[in-house]
Amino acid sequence: MIVRQFIEWMRTAPREERAEASTALARAYLYSDLSPDDRAAAEGAMMILLDDTWPLVRRALADVLAASPSAPGAVIYALASDRPEIAAPVLALSPLLVDVDLIDAVAAGTWMAQSAIASRAALPRPVAAAIAEAGSAEACLVLLNNRDAEIGPFSLDRILERYGHLEAIREPLTARKDLSANSRLSLIARIGQSLAGHAVGREWLDVDNALRIAREACEKMKMTAALAAQTQDAELRPIILHLRGSGQLTAGLILRALLSGKTTLFEAALGELADIPAGRVSGLIRGGSLSAVRALFDRAGLPASAFPAFKEAIETMRQGRFVSEPGAARVKRRMIERVLARCQNGEFGDLSPFITLLHRFATEAAREDARVFFDRLAPKDIRSRRQRVAA
Repeated sequence: MIVRQFIEWMRTAPREERAEASTALARAYLYSDLSPDDRAAAEGAMMILLDDTWPLVRRALADVLAASPSAPGAVIYALASDRPEIAAPVLALSPLLVDVDLIDAVAAGTWMAQSAIASRAALPRPVAAAIAEAGSAEACLVLLNNRDAEIGPFSLDRILERYGHLEAIREPLTARKDLSANSRLSLIARIGQSLAGHAVGREWLDVDNALRIAREACEKMKMTAALAAQTQDAELRPIILHLRGSGQLTAGLILRALLSGKTTLFEAALGELADIPAGRVSGLIRGGSLSAVRALFDRAGLPASAFPAFKEAIETMRQGRFVSEPGAARVKRRMIERVLARCQNGEFGDLSPFITLLHRFATEAAREDARVFFDRLAPKDIRSRRQRVAA
């Protein structure tokens, strides 16, 4: 009788009051000590409210019932299929929705519904995969920022493939440690393209200079990604294969690795190009004759004009002047300057392309040395200032 009277009242009540009454009814269902008959009647009343023309009535039900495991399943499923702004709290919170329900909702839903699902706590991998495959950019962004979501490597690759052109998507991807090596390199390439396009669009640089600067920036980032994988042998080879397959395993990148003291990467890259085991390459580089090194270099298909620069770097390394600094990924200034000086004396023929490259490496190293120098000075400077103030 009470439920019937409630429904009769709802038909003529102002819409704001209907929304408030819906909230009260849903709370009573969840938290009041109702008899089985009253509980069934309350559920029936909520089913009637699902047909209310005022959306806030249905949203009031969704807000109260969304997170409760005791909510009536029929009401939850109806609300989950309602308008996006009504379905959102249910899709985001309801423990009654299983993976299949959520995957179907991703396939049929709007960006708002998909984003709500992507925000769920402990989001399982199959649902994350559905969002990566069919979700909007907004939903994928929410997914990437959801620390509780279980996202498989394939799903990360798919998000990058679909939305890697968007800066908002690239940013959280760069911070992920579980991104595959190939995807990380693809991400770096997309960042470089974006930087070049931005510089040209702003008219800061002409097209050629913008592309050159972006290419050099990408090269340094690729080195960082590759060097980070040196302690993981299983990751280093896929990186080198990706660089080679995409035409990015250039003499300049390999020379940068050598001049940076990253011999593992250098030897692995040279071995890949020459189709020789890395262990044999290491023996030749560290103790073989220079004629054997030259034969290895030629077999790798690197340009002949680059060999003098590599030769000088290898000789310097053998003389013990090549000291690797743990944790440092920058090129070593003294080594570069020595190689540059030998290559500039003219006895090696036309080395102008690589002299230009070495000049850029030397400039990078000098700037990095300056930063390190002033970083070391800063604490002393601060201490001396404090002493003057105390005096």
